[in-house]
Amino acid sequence: MSLDSASGKTAQPMSNPGTTDAVDRMSLTRFDMIIDVRSPAEFAEDRVPGAVNLPVLDNEERAIIGTTYVQESRFLARRMGAALVARNVARHLEAALKDAPPTFRPLIYCWRGGQRSNAMALILAQVGWRTTVLQGGYKTYRRNVQRRLYDEPLGFGLILLDGNTGCGKTDILKRAAARGAQALDLEALAQHRGSLFGAMADAQPSQKWFESSLVHELSAMDPSRPVLVEAESNKIGKRTLPPALWQAMLTAGRIELSAPVDERVRHLIEVYPEMIADRELLDAALTRLDVYPGRKQLAAWRAFADAGQFEDLVREVVERHYDPSYLSSSKRDARPRLATIELGSLSVTARDSVAQRITEIAGAP
Repeated sequence: MSLDSASGKTAQPMSNPGTTDAVDRMSLTRFDMIIDVRSPAEFAEDRVPGAVNLPVLDNEERAIIGTTYVQESRFLARRMGAALVARNVARHLEAALKDAPPTFRPLIYCWRGGQRSNAMALILAQVGWRTTVLQGGYKTYRRNVQRRLYDEPLGFGLILLDGNTGCGKTDILKRAAARGAQALDLEALAQHRGSLFGAMADAQPSQKWFESSLVHELSAMDPSRPVLVEAESNKIGKRTLPPALWQAMLTAGRIELSAPVDERVRHLIEVYPEMIADRELLDAALTRLDVYPGRKQLAAWRAFADAGQFEDLVREVVERHYDPSYLSSSKRDARPRLATIELGSLSVTARDSVAQRITEIAGAP
C-alpha cells in the first residue's frame, strides 16, 4: 500500500497485464475483445479472427519510426514512437473503448508481443481492466495456423460434392449446411467461385487470411462427423489449398451430381449476371481459359455476346471446355464414389431435395 498525497487516502497497487500463449478458439472466447494494435496494413494481411484493429502506430507512423531507427538512432525512434503511441492509445480510449465497463477483459497482441502491445496493455491495465497480452503476439497465432494446416493431418473426414460445372454444387452445399450438415464453403472463404467467371466483387483475401479463416471454421466443427466440401482443384483463384486440407481431399469420398445441360446453362446465367452486364469482364474471362480456345472459337463466342445470345455462349463454353475437362478428370479419379445423384432440374425444390439427401448421407444430427 502507498499513501496518495493528494487525497490522503491509501492507494491500491497498480495492476499489471497478464499474459497467455493460448490461441485456440475456446481460450479466445474468454475475452471481451481481441485487440490487434498493429498497423492497418499488417491487420489487413492477416489477424486473429474476430480481432479489432486499434493501432498504436498507423502505416505511415510505423514507416517513419522504422526509418528513424535505421538511419538516425534507436533512442530518437523510441522517443518519437512513445509520443505517437501515447496519443493513439488516448484516442482509442476516447472512442472505441469509451463505453467499456469496469469488468472489460481485453486480449492485446502486436507482431511479436513486444513494445506495441505492452505499451497499450499497461495503460489499459492501469484503467482497471483485466488486460492480457498474447505472448509472442501474432507470430504465436500464425505458428498455430501453420501447424494445423501444414504440419499435422487435417483431423476431419471429408465428403466431396462433385459434378459438372453448373450443377448447383455451391448452393446445394449451403442448403445442406442449413439442414445441419457440417460444411466448409471454400469458395466463400477464398472470395472466388472457382471457375471462369469466379472472381467476386471483393478482392481475394491474402493467403494467410484465407488459412486463418479455414482454421477458424474447422475449430467450430465436430471431428467425429464428416465435413462437406465442394470438389476443387488445389487452387481457388489465386489462393492455394494448404497441404492438410488438400491431402484430405485427395482421399475423400465423393457425391457426384449431374443435371441436363440446359438446366446448367440457365443456372450459370442466374449465378453469374456479370457475364451479361460487363463485356470487358466477359472478354477477359474467356481469354483466361486454361486451354486457349483458339482465335476462331473465341471470335464465335464474342459474336454470341455481341448478339445478346448468352445462353448459346454459355452452352458452347460448357460443352466445349468444361464438360470434356470434367469427363477426363473424372475417369482418372480414384476417390470412392459414395453416391450419384441426378437432378432433372435445378429448381429450388430440386436443390432442396438433393440437399436433404446429402445431409442424410453426411449423418447430420
